[in-house]
Amino acid sequence: MCRSAMAPPNGYSINSAPLDESEDGEPLIERDPVPPRCCSARLNLAFLMFLGFSVVYGLRVNLSVAMVAMVNVTDPKPAQNSSIVHACPLPEGMGNMSDTFPQPDGIPQYPWDSETQGWLLGAFFFGYLCTQIPGGYLSGHYGGTIFMGLGVLGTAVLTLLTPLAAQMGSYWLFALRALEGFGEGVTFPAMMAIWARWAPPLERSRLMTFSGSGANFGAFVSLPLTGYICQTLGWPAVFYLCGGAGCLWAVFWFIFVSDDPRKHPRISKEERDYIIGSIGPQGTGHGWSVPLLPMLLSVPLWAIIVTQMCSNWAYYTLLTSLPTYMNNILHFDLKSNGFLSALPYLGGWLASVLSGVIADSLIERRVFSITAVRKIFTLTGLLPGAAALLAVAYSGCSHILTVTFLTLSTTIGGTSASGVFINQIDIAPRYAGFLLGITNTFGTIPGVLAPIATGYFTEDHTLAGWRKVFWVAAGINIGGAIFYTLFGSGKIQPWAITEEEAAEAEKNRSTAVIT
Repeated sequence: MCRSAMAPPNGYSINSAPLDESEDGEPLIERDPVPPRCCSARLNLAFLMFLGFSVVYGLRVNLSVAMVAMVNVTDPKPAQNSSIVHACPLPEGMGNMSDTFPQPDGIPQYPWDSETQGWLLGAFFFGYLCTQIPGGYLSGHYGGTIFMGLGVLGTAVLTLLTPLAAQMGSYWLFALRALEGFGEGVTFPAMMAIWARWAPPLERSRLMTFSGSGANFGAFVSLPLTGYICQTLGWPAVFYLCGGAGCLWAVFWFIFVSDDPRKHPRISKEERDYIIGSIGPQGTGHGWSVPLLPMLLSVPLWAIIVTQMCSNWAYYTLLTSLPTYMNNILHFDLKSNGFLSALPYLGGWLASVLSGVIADSLIERRVFSITAVRKIFTLTGLLPGAAALLAVAYSGCSHILTVTFLTLSTTIGGTSASGVFINQIDIAPRYAGFLLGITNTFGTIPGVLAPIATGYFTEDHTLAGWRKVFWVAAGINIGGAIFYTLFGSGKIQPWAITEEEAAEAEKNRSTAVIT
């Protein structure tokens, strides 16, 4: 039987003011038997959330591969001064082939240059920026189930309209992708708000990294599948199939998920009492008012913001532009392009899930404090990942080295899922959804800028241009790792403590003095 946090008769939980503290001031955790995780309501919730993020990331990245088939030439206006010595040679037998990927009869293709493609790939994030904070705030007040469900459903319905928008013109497609981002922007803050009410403190890392790892899994499945569909059925089928999958997922989500363990119709009494008791007063909504000024002045919160922005630059660069690199520089065919572009996300998925289990184990066994665990996994993800990106920059035209180092970079980066990316729920569980909205808003800025910057750097489709892309991403990663090491924290912040917890802490202090 597994052992974890259980509230003793005095009402103590990991989120309460501690009765006893470790050397770095964080609460020592009481451990009692817990209900089995297998087939539990919280694990079922994590699985459905995993599938949800798999769908939304499939909806997000399918354009990256489909773009290769949607344009009728790689770049209709190549730069006249480009030096052929900097480009990789075409594989044997491809010397007379154009960059056009034939489509079935009746499937249109468009003359979009590299700059237009960069703007279209970044359009999603313009909308994604707008709904993070409102989505987190409303999810923290009302509960996140409705917002996550509608976010995925709305994005899926809009995806079905992609072929029509592309036919109407690049401006219409840009607007549609921005609207998709607008709908999807509420999903991650809603996830955090849900777990604030559902995740026992000693299971946070594994539950949240497993559910969030659906993002990497969705990219892993979507990228090769998109390439296959483009070559067999035509690129419009990609958006019809992905959109339909999102609509189907929403049906199961609204049937089987509840905002709060207190309201779940199929949860056992043992599991419900365990979750409520271990989370304590922090497992309730935050009401309409939030401590904005203390949040604004919170150094640990700014550590999360800055570090997520730095980490996401590299992640979004690869997510949106890797298929283009595989096509323009390494000259993989469309099916191979999708499969090889997906390999890094398979590694990232496995690493993030494993890191969650290890992180919870380290905290439960008191090997390290929560602060130390978050910093260790953040450093482990960002620094070696940056080194691997630099190796990609100098791998030249070697297919094996390039794919190997790209896969290593994203695989290693997956371990930061148990670090900075779930740190909001450590410093302020009750406001976790709202805080994730704030941090993800800033963290999405690279999603807007990175594809555009990549488009400008790689205008001539040379190795030198792509080398700049990888150098910038690696340097920003390193800066984020250093910043978080200096200023990150896993301690609950004073402005996040509830009145009930403060009163209990004062009562305990008075009792200790009398004793």
